[in-house]
Amino acid sequence: MEEIVNRVAKSPLISLDLEEYLDKGEYAIFDLKDVLFEGVILREKDFRDFLKENDWSVYTNKNVGLICTADAIVPTWAYMLLVTKIKEHANIVTFGDSNEIEKALIDQAIDKCLSDNDFTDKKVVIKGCGNVKNIEYAYTSVTEKLLSRVSSLMYGEPCSTVPIFKRKK
Repeated sequence: MEEIVNRVAKSPLISLDLEEYLDKGEYAIFDLKDVLFEGVILREKDFRDFLKENDWSVYTNKNVGLICTADAIVPTWAYMLLVTKIKEHANIVTFGDSNEIEKALIDQAIDKCLSDNDFTDKKVVIKGCGNVKNIEYAYTSVTEKLLSRVSSLMYGEPCSTVPIFKRKK
C-alpha cells in the first residue's frame, strides 16, 4: 500500500492569517463635543485644565477613536494633545470612529506580521476565511506591502488558492 503524503505540509507555502495579529481589545470613542464650551467652542485654558484633571486610565488597553460630533471648528492641536494623554494607557489612538479604529488595528497587525516574519522571496498564501472587519482594506493593504517582498502571493487556503501575484524571473 502506498504511503499517503501530505503535500500541503511539505509545501514551501507560508500561510498568513492576519486575524492572528489583530488586537481584539475593546473599542472606545472619545467625543470632543463633551469638553467644548457651550458645545461649540474649544477654549484652550479650559481644555488644558481638563487634560490635567481627567482620569485617562479608563482607556487602559483600549483602542480609541477621537471624534467631534458637534458642529464646531476644532484645532488640530487639540487632537494631538488628546493623543498624548490617552496613548499612555491605550493600545491605539486614532482619529475617527470604529471603522477608523479597525483600519488602524489592521495596519498595526500588518506591521507586526511583517516584523515577525521574513517573507523575502517566499510563496505566501493570505488566509481567506476569518472574522477580519474591513476585510477589503486589510487584504488590499497586506497585498500592497507584500508585493515587494514575496516571490508569489495567493489567496485562500494552502490546499486551494487563487493566484494573485508572481514575480517575473
